[in-house]
Amino acid sequence: MKYEVVIGLEIHLELLTRSKLFCGCSTAFGLGPNTNCCPVCLGLPGSLPVFNRKAIELAVTAALALKSEVQINSRFDRKNYFYPDLPKAYQVSQYDQPLARGGCLEIELDKSRRKVSLERIHLEEEAGKLVHAGESIIGANYSLVDYNRAGIPLLEIVTAPNLYSGHEARLFLEELHSVLLYCSVSDCKMEEGSLRCDANISLRPAGSPTLGTRTEVKNMNSFRSVEMALEFEAKRQESILTAGGSIIQETFHWDEEKKHTFPLRSKEESSDYRYFPEPDLLPLVLESSYVEKLAERLPMLPQEHRLKLLDQYQLKVKEAVLLTRNRELGDFFETAAVSYSDYRNLINWVQGDLLYQLRESGRDLKKIDPRLFAELLIMVDDGKISRPVAKELLAEMVQTGADPGEMVENRHLGLISSRESLMPVIEQVILGNPDAVDNYRQGKKKALAFLVGKVMAVTGGRADPAELNRLLKEKLK
Repeated sequence: MKYEVVIGLEIHLELLTRSKLFCGCSTAFGLGPNTNCCPVCLGLPGSLPVFNRKAIELAVTAALALKSEVQINSRFDRKNYFYPDLPKAYQVSQYDQPLARGGCLEIELDKSRRKVSLERIHLEEEAGKLVHAGESIIGANYSLVDYNRAGIPLLEIVTAPNLYSGHEARLFLEELHSVLLYCSVSDCKMEEGSLRCDANISLRPAGSPTLGTRTEVKNMNSFRSVEMALEFEAKRQESILTAGGSIIQETFHWDEEKKHTFPLRSKEESSDYRYFPEPDLLPLVLESSYVEKLAERLPMLPQEHRLKLLDQYQLKVKEAVLLTRNRELGDFFETAAVSYSDYRNLINWVQGDLLYQLRESGRDLKKIDPRLFAELLIMVDDGKISRPVAKELLAEMVQTGADPGEMVENRHLGLISSRESLMPVIEQVILGNPDAVDNYRQGKKKALAFLVGKVMAVTGGRADPAELNRLLKEKLK
């Protein structure tokens, strides 16, 4: 029997506020354990929560960007469960009256686009963080609890079960990541836990309208991990069903190192959480004018921005996707394009040499002024420096943000194009490589490129390529 994979995602997003959802404690990442805590986020007796207006603004902005219907009236509830990272033994969340309902997000498939429907978006408070004595919860001798994260504003985005592979889930998350960054509602750093994803996955006979028994997969800490974990879980379920077995509703932990899932516990149902209205908070009532004002302030979103890049700069689809998946890179490209109009050459440098240098150095774009980057390319085009020299200068710009014009002037890195300077080097290379000279005279064109490379090496990449080729051919006649 052929089976169809069905996936629904639950995305948890830490909102970009300076204080927590119901108290004034800092949301800063990386501080000492249990230093950003107070009676409210620790749930001590007598403490009372107060709404963070900025969190509500960011949550509504995200909902509007995802075409969700913002609810004028919503309510907070207590979600009751016992776990060490939950100091109050309940989480303030939203259940039957969420902040927003519905919505959708389009994803780019190989040759088409498809809308992925959302079920709901709601606000809740973060739990604390368990620090395990070992690489993961599996096999840890003990765990410690850090409550710094407890109470940070968290937005939960729940998709409908209409993703059909681990690859589609990854595409959805990458697109969602772009939208959220464009709206500046979160920093979306998966490595710091500010964007996390759990997935419900089931298999059903192909064409059947009835969903199969689902399992939940957790601990997927990158887009790649999401795809790999879901593909693994789909194969695991298929092998059980093919052998005549049945799927048990469980929660699984993805082990990144071993590349497979482990069962953690049975999967809870909503009734297990014993939801009831939060008695310490009034219902959240939004004015229509407030929502309309936030809608008017929405920025250009990735899909619209891609169309602009394709039209204004004649980019390829993959290039436009690259620049919108990384908003900082897209802004860098467009700022550089103001000073440098050869857009094809610009995007080639950006997606090639620039990204290479950023990856190799571990730096980000903040060091480099895009206008200086454009100046570097103009110097290459004008014949003032060679491409190899430009690459060396770019590496230093990524490290220090230095001005390429000043480096060229101070270090005398301009092109060597005079006959008097080049000819002695050419003669030296010809004398030192007689085999290559013979090969060239026998009609082997690659030999000329070899000799050019030798001259470039001697001159530190500063020889004018056009003049060098002309003089070499002249000398080799």
